[in-house]
Amino acid sequence: MVSSKNLIAFALIAILSLSAIFNPYTSMYVEQLKSDSTFVSKYEGELYDLIVKAAEYYQIEPKNAKIDRVWKAIPGYNGIKVDIEASYQNMKKDKQYDERKLVFLQIPPKVHLSDLPPSPIYRGHPDKPMVSFLINVAWGNEYIPSMLATLKKNKVHATFFLEGRWAKENPDLTKMIADGGHEIGNHSYSHPNMQLLSGAQTREELSKTNEIIEATTGKKVTWFGPPAGAFRKETIDIAHSLKMETVMWTVDTIDWQKPSSDVLIQRVTSKVHPGAMILMHPTQPTDQALQTLITEIKSRNLRIGTVSKLMDEERIIKLYGQQNMEQDRKNP
Repeated sequence: MVSSKNLIAFALIAILSLSAIFNPYTSMYVEQLKSDSTFVSKYEGELYDLIVKAAEYYQIEPKNAKIDRVWKAIPGYNGIKVDIEASYQNMKKDKQYDERKLVFLQIPPKVHLSDLPPSPIYRGHPDKPMVSFLINVAWGNEYIPSMLATLKKNKVHATFFLEGRWAKENPDLTKMIADGGHEIGNHSYSHPNMQLLSGAQTREELSKTNEIIEATTGKKVTWFGPPAGAFRKETIDIAHSLKMETVMWTVDTIDWQKPSSDVLIQRVTSKVHPGAMILMHPTQPTDQALQTLITEIKSRNLRIGTVSKLMDEERIIKLYGQQNMEQDRKNP
């Protein structure tokens, strides 16, 4: 039998529960929670939708490396896609779309530069907003420290193609170049016309230079720049057998003719484009023009990197802004 005290307690609990349910303040609180929940869900839905739209806008398919009829070997270039879930988590806390917090995934191509048969390389991928300075060195010692200082000041790294004989005679300058973070390539040992050499002579020129550079800098050589651009198919095949690709150029400063710095600057800036490889030497006009060249090239939203950086497949991602994205969607 239930005691009278238990019945009274039960009745009080029932009364209090009914009071809470029918209390107008309780009803207002519940309604506010529902409203807030609806608002948050709606806003989060809008944020997610914006990220999905951005994913559609920024998606780019990868480009395979190929042998071009004119440009010969051209490296591949990664595609990109937006990681929608990771991007959403990046922005969820602030509840605000911010394209700087988009998470991109790089999608590699199916065919890489290393998959192609041995072939000369004249430029990087034309979609990559980057150029390279190729600095061939067999003389011009007096201009090298100044050029290195300019490159360092501008945080630019170049690829120096060293003649083996020069590297042997100038180990301190060779180390100075390598210690500056620059890449070093092979420019033959004695600067011969590579077209006229036998296979054995070609191999000796390249192997001897590699040995000197590696002994001096401790770094492996992966790029070969033939003197005066002279080569034949066997030259490229031998370089490839020594784990080097043959590099030519896209834009020539012709600085060995000692033009004025203004002429040299015009010669380069009138032809520079994404993927270009710019040939130069340690000369007075190049030394004088180098700062202006760097400034002008960067003003065109082009980066300057080593040959290895130019040839790698990593896509440089450019953000266009939400307004431009919406505008492009309206006017495809």
